[in-house]
Amino acid sequence: MNKEFLDEREFELVNIVGADLASNQRDLSRHLDLSLGQTNMLIRRLITKGYIRITQLNKKKVKYLLTPKGIAEKMRKSIKYTLKTISSIGLINDRLQASLKDLIMSGERNFVILGKSDFAFLVEMAIRRLCPENECKVTHIEELKDEFPDSVLLICKEDFDTSALKSFKKSSNLIEELAKDSELIHRKSE
Repeated sequence: MNKEFLDEREFELVNIVGADLASNQRDLSRHLDLSLGQTNMLIRRLITKGYIRITQLNKKKVKYLLTPKGIAEKMRKSIKYTLKTISSIGLINDRLQASLKDLIMSGERNFVILGKSDFAFLVEMAIRRLCPENECKVTHIEELKDEFPDSVLLICKEDFDTSALKSFKKSSNLIEELAKDSELIHRKSE
């Protein structure tokens, strides 16, 4: 392991210290879900690497602070994570459009999106990009209803029981469909 960069646990500790979420080693230990001994080792390692420092407040109390190096590393990792997330969202959007294109090309214009989440919002955006102006109707629902018999149900909710789908002419569990996509799986594991 490269000593210049932080591993997952070290980065987690830097985030906790940077957000001022813990006032003592016991709090840090709870946040990290580590023993006090492991937490102490982690703190000592980050002090040695120059990412955090300790300030003595009184005889029994200390404060953990990020050093400029710790702040820079936190920012670097946050930017890297954000860029990776944006790239993943772009890939998910491409896959959604490919999945929905066949439905729209076959004449489907009424869509019911089951689930209210950021993913459901991405699904609606993909439909809007593929459908000519105002030709598609999109309805969001949180629970399954029988009032949309001429609509295609797009499931954007995890762990959905598909046995209740009799009232829709077509349905697609987009979460399961994307979960089977080998390129998305490969990208997520990088």
